[in-house]
Amino acid sequence: MGLAALDRIDFEILRLLQKNAWMPNKQIAAAVKLAPSSCHERIRNLRAGGVIRSAHTRVDPRAVGLGLEALAFIKLAKYELRSVFLVNGRYDVILHIIVKDVDHLRNLGLDRITSQPVVVNIETSIVYDSRSKYELPLVLEGAEAETKGTAQKRSFAHPKRSHQRRR
Repeated sequence: MGLAALDRIDFEILRLLQKNAWMPNKQIAAAVKLAPSSCHERIRNLRAGGVIRSAHTRVDPRAVGLGLEALAFIKLAKYELRSVFLVNGRYDVILHIIVKDVDHLRNLGLDRITSQPVVVNIETSIVYDSRSKYELPLVLEGAEAETKGTAQKRSFAHPKRSHQRRR
């Protein structure tokens, strides 16, 4: 299912499901002004077409005994890795690690990461708090063209940064 096959209602269904993947079909149908059977068919087509790939449950790590999050910045001696997400810039790999505590983090870093011959440097940063957005921006050219003239364009500028300081 390509972008051209999606219409305004499909994008609205996607927006609703991104906010709450467990939203009942009847509630989605009411929100997009469709019969529940038509809405269910659209959702089924979005799944079958690969637009909706999965739904996830967010688990509170602290509730399962994982009380510390950290980021490990790793510099590699050479690129001989497989199935690893490599990044550009100062470091080659960034790992998001969730462990029990500082001792667990230290042992993981010393025993499992720095013992690898390709790792020449590791830095860790403890994550004190994090905010994640699990929604894709669904303002796409196809959707904008369809609603042009009927909806206001959204400004994505940061409100505090939209004004320049006068001297």
